[in-house]
Amino acid sequence: MRPAEEAELDHLATIWFEAWQDAHAAIVPAALARVRTWKSFRQRLHAALPNMRVVTVSGVAVGFSIVKGDELDQLFVSEPSRGTGAAAALLADAEARLAEAGVETAWLACAIGNHRAARFYEKHGWSLIGMMINELDTPNGTFPLEVWRYEKSLSHPERS
Repeated sequence: MRPAEEAELDHLATIWFEAWQDAHAAIVPAALARVRTWKSFRQRLHAALPNMRVVTVSGVAVGFSIVKGDELDQLFVSEPSRGTGAAAALLADAEARLAEAGVETAWLACAIGNHRAARFYEKHGWSLIGMMINELDTPNGTFPLEVWRYEKSLSHPERS
């Protein structure tokens, strides 16, 4: 686990694009799917670089997480790395970063119908709170998407 590096953003954009296509393209509105291009993911990764961490295998990134405020904003793992513990490691790392930042209750948005992700989050102690409208940034402006909202209470490291 380490901070993401600018030199690997193309590689991470490919991971994100492919994983997003696999998990989201068929369950979100077509208008959103059309604007979720490889280039849009690359631009979003560049903007999020200071808040991004990667998990690696043999020195190569196989997944990433992005935290933003009190939110686990993104968590994606390459298809060959699913089921290997990479996503669980990213999730634990993101939770620790949020707790260290003083976040008491973290939240994340999960696409309605992404049952694989929902099971993963629930297995790791996240609770489905309900549905909400998530205002997504796109190249064409904000896109309102109804999503499942998950939350988790975080323990804080002892402060000395």
